[in-house]
Parts: sequence; C-alpha cells; structure tokens
Amino acid sequence: RIKFIPSPEEVSEVALFHAHNVKNPVLSFGQGCEGEPLLQADLIEKSIRVIRKGRERSRPFPTININTNGSLPESIAKLFDIGLDSIRVSLNSVRKEYYERYYNPVGYNFQDVLESIKIAKRKKGFVSINYLTMPGFTDSEDEYIALKKFIDSYKIDMIQWRNLNFDPLVYFKIIKYYVQPSNMIGVRQLINSLKKSYPSLKMGYYNPPL
Repeated sequence: RIKFIPSPEEVSEVALFHAHNVKNPVLSFGQGCEGEPLLQADLIEKSIRVIRKGRERSRPFPTININTNGSLPESIAKLFDIGLDSIRVSLNSVRKEYYERYYNPVGYNFQDVLESIKIAKRKKGFVSINYLTMPGFTDSEDEYIALKKFIDSYKIDMIQWRNLNFDPLVYFKIIKYYVQPSNMIGVRQLINSLKKSYPSLKMGYYNPPL
C-alpha cells in the first residue's frame, strides 16, 4: 500500500520494466481489493499514453487491462480510445436486484455497469466478468437463465470464476435470497453446460494476454 498518488511516469516505469522482462506481459490497473481504479481514470489515461510511447519495438506489446466495477462508462470509453485492450468487470449476479443488494453502489447503478460492458465491446475490447460464485445462488436455475441472457446480449469473451469467500447465511440474508435445493443445477454442471452452449466463451481465473 502506498500513501501517495504516483505520476504517470512512475506508473509507466513499473509497467514497462515488467513488460520488457516477461513473456506475454499483462499490465493491469486495479485488483479488486485495492479500490476502484476508475477513480484515477485521468492518471491511468496519462500512464497508458506514456506506456505506449515507451515500449520496445522488439518486444511483444503488453496487454493493457483494467479490473473494475464498471461504474463510470464515460471513463471506460476514454481509456479504450487511447489504448486500453481489455476489461474485467466484477459481478456477483447478472440480475440488478441481487447485484445492488450486495454492492450497495454509491454514485452509480447496475445500468452503468452494463453500459461499461457494452462500450468495451463496441470499442473492440476483450471483456471478462469476474463472476463471484456462491453455491446455492450462482448455480440456481434462475441465475443460470439470467446469465445465458446476459451472455447472449453482451457477447462477453470470458468468465473468470471466483469463489465468493463470504459466510453463505449472511450473504443470502443480505441479497434476500432463499435457497431452494430443487432449483439448484450444481456449479460443475453449470460450467459444463455453458461450455456446450458457448464453445467460444473462455473460462478461467486470470486475465489472458491478447
């Protein structure tokens, strides 16, 4: 943790050192537990400009990614315009009521998140969702149906499956969801079914180099 806002030159110095020393580099702004990077969108924009100017021509160009809650669609659009390659948007649900009960968004709403995803795809970006998975909810038939509609509508490129490490009873209380065992598909069956329905949809855990 640092107690100051670095300059674009300082950000790019770290980024380019990494990019020049690894195979298939991925430079990622934000990591979920470190705060929302879009709150520093101006800094990120300036940093991307410096990174693109400073890359070595003989090296593979790094994938520039942002891990975000997707709260500021206009900032997302600007970043893709100046060189962002991919985006990972965190969701616990693709349904508005359950998303907003868990995230308690301030200054944005679920529609803003969807708009950010739409913009990223329109800008030819690679779009992943960081899908926070809770057995008993994520693998419910209702969420599964909603997820398929979401994939059909937004044409995302990847689902990154992540365990939601949270007390299930507290979580279900917060989102006001009542588990019905007869409504459960099973997480493994859910993933396998999606693989069959969407063979080009990537499944994984990390942001891939492009």
